[in-house]
Amino acid sequence: MTKRAPPGSHMVVMAGLVGALLPATLASAAAEMVERGRIIAETFCAQCHATGATGASPLPGAPPFRTFKERWPVEVLAEALAEGLTTGHPEMPTVTMTPGEIDAFLGYLDSF
Repeated sequence: MTKRAPPGSHMVVMAGLVGALLPATLASAAAEMVERGRIIAETFCAQCHATGATGASPLPGAPPFRTFKERWPVEVLAEALAEGLTTGHPEMPTVTMTPGEIDAFLGYLDSF
């Protein structure tokens, strides 16, 4: 005769497994989002801005991305990126991103 688990005990085991795996899954998802933001930054912005943790910007006067958090809260860029980020200098192209791209890009800026 096989012994059966008490009713509901499988749910407790599943909840424990989910609870144990969830932090690692969330950390992995966050790391993937930051990596996606890095790729966006390097693809569309690196011709003018330093996009990494070190180095000077190729265009003098273009602030390195690692300094953005020191200048303003990065989340204030979300609306501008959704509507089409423009600046007062002609070298800066109009940049428009999807909501997912904005989240990834801002996550990258916030990672410094």
